[in-house]
Amino acid sequence: MKLVIVESPTKSHTISRYLGSDYEILASAGHIRDLATTGQGQLGVDVDKDFLPHYIINKDKHKVVNTLKNAVKNADEVFIATDPDREGEAIAWHLADVLNLPIATTKRLEFHEITREGVSSGMQTPRYIDLSLVSSQETRRILDRIIGFKLSKLLQSKIKSRSAGRVQSSTLKLIVDHEKEVLAFVPEEYWTLDALIAHEHEDYKLHFVGLEKSKDKIVSQAQIDEIIKQIPAELVVEKVEKRKSSKKPPQPFTTSTLQQEAFNKLNMRVKRTVSVASKLFEGITINEGPVGLVTYIRTDSNRLSESYVERAKNFINETWGAEYFVGQPGPRKIKATENIQDAHEAIRPTGNHRTPDSLKSTLSRDEYNLYRLIYARTLASLMAPKVEEKTVVTLRAGSAIFEIESSKTLFAGYAEVYGIFEAKDDAPLPAWKVGDKVAIKDLVPTQNFTKAPARYSEARIIRLMEELGIGRPSTYAATIETLQKRNYVTATKGVLTPTPQGELTLETLEKHFPEFISAEFTAKMEKDLDDIATDKTSRSKILNDFYSPFIHQVEHAMRHIVKIPPKETGEICPECGSPLVLRKSRFGEFVACSNYPKCRYVKPQVKEAPKYTGDNCPECGKPLVERTSKKGKKFIACSGFPKCRYIQKSSKNTDEE
Repeated sequence: MKLVIVESPTKSHTISRYLGSDYEILASAGHIRDLATTGQGQLGVDVDKDFLPHYIINKDKHKVVNTLKNAVKNADEVFIATDPDREGEAIAWHLADVLNLPIATTKRLEFHEITREGVSSGMQTPRYIDLSLVSSQETRRILDRIIGFKLSKLLQSKIKSRSAGRVQSSTLKLIVDHEKEVLAFVPEEYWTLDALIAHEHEDYKLHFVGLEKSKDKIVSQAQIDEIIKQIPAELVVEKVEKRKSSKKPPQPFTTSTLQQEAFNKLNMRVKRTVSVASKLFEGITINEGPVGLVTYIRTDSNRLSESYVERAKNFINETWGAEYFVGQPGPRKIKATENIQDAHEAIRPTGNHRTPDSLKSTLSRDEYNLYRLIYARTLASLMAPKVEEKTVVTLRAGSAIFEIESSKTLFAGYAEVYGIFEAKDDAPLPAWKVGDKVAIKDLVPTQNFTKAPARYSEARIIRLMEELGIGRPSTYAATIETLQKRNYVTATKGVLTPTPQGELTLETLEKHFPEFISAEFTAKMEKDLDDIATDKTSRSKILNDFYSPFIHQVEHAMRHIVKIPPKETGEICPECGSPLVLRKSRFGEFVACSNYPKCRYVKPQVKEAPKYTGDNCPECGKPLVERTSKKGKKFIACSGFPKCRYIQKSSKNTDEE
């Protein structure tokens, strides 16, 4: 019996279908161990011994490790097939180390798609664990532990902020700095003018573009009133222009562009996109059995494999015609700040024959929508440009000039498949000729005010993180989620707004650690980590160059940041007479003695009585009541708890967060 160890239990079920009974497939369920929280500064790292890490098995992974050890004893050969990225490589090394497998000779598999072909290809091309890549991940983990623990402890003790980190603090700075621009914006008045006309029982709206000798912005009602006085009752068609344009197809998806497009086109939050995309990659049971529907979802590349392009060519030619196929898109332009890795191809469907509509009945709503987006985008990227014709009609009334425009598709090209996610053609315009006269039904002036820049959405902040080199594609969603959990930002329909605590946190970090939270520092650190992976620099150099100046600044900040005292409630401690203050825990606010730890008095919280819903428990007949969990979520359960543990299932759509 041969043993294959993967990360995901879902993936293990899918892979077992392809490898058969000669193989046992087990999952580590992610990392099995991490840095300890003991030693100097509870870092789990011996700084004096060149940052020697001390790893311990995660509390929830002892059972998994024991299962794997027993399986290794009974296996003729062991393969490690964790995800094909930096974190996956580190997990592979930890597994080999804990399971006493020889690092130099244990075979490492890469599955870029969980299909029969993908698994077969991975099995035929094993390699060994890449220790340079492991060193890169270990350096990243140690850096984040040092920065996270040191800054978090500092902020918790001084300003009651819960955490700080290399990536999250740089991202917070982007959001807070932009919020300052939004709040500083001063709106300016301007006016627009529309002329309403009718032609063959259809109404059309023409937009005023200016006077013959002036196209300045109109900034007052007096100006617009004066212009209206000069406009006669009839417009004359002065010019009809038709222009053809070619619109290139979109590139296939990278991790970040998938998250952005899913947010913009599907209103899907970034966290949800990551979750659904993972399911599509790891395997979903359809009529042919469990199968991975898309390729590996963590990638910077827009490259498609030659074998896929050839299959797609045949599919496109048969479905739409040979004139629709163009081929592999060229590489996208890379900004100087971007650090692109090309280890994996773009995110694409594993089979064009699995059309979205053929899978609709077996996929959840979000799975179907995201798969349809990936499927359409990939095929579209290989297709011909869309050819449009834009018609612009210019009309004159005295010295006032109006315009109306419309566009129509001459050749759909890639829009045959991706047009469902793009704007439709405009309504056609009348067949006007130069000199035609058109009566004005009405003139509609409108007062407007310039708008402040829009707050950053999740999609926009991901785009900025990618452009500035902050973090990696696999960390974008987790970073946004962390900022929300720490109460540094709020997200309303995916629009991010900093909280007062987030602003205070950034203000403190900017004052004492300006370089460590800058986008430039974070981007350079990502490049350094990639240089470790390619043996261009060493783990030791990066950590030593970073540590001393950072610790010096932490010590300086500890002495100079003014501690914010807890807010007094106006009550007196019944045990020692000291003022009672508001404190925070991970379960929420509570009232306690300000003389802690000498006095440990905590004011008892008055629990809100459960609210009767009007229904009775289907299991024991007692009243059903509304309760609140420790995390503040409402749920309906039996009032007979703990004898009866009935909880009513939520009717909320499980595809929604």
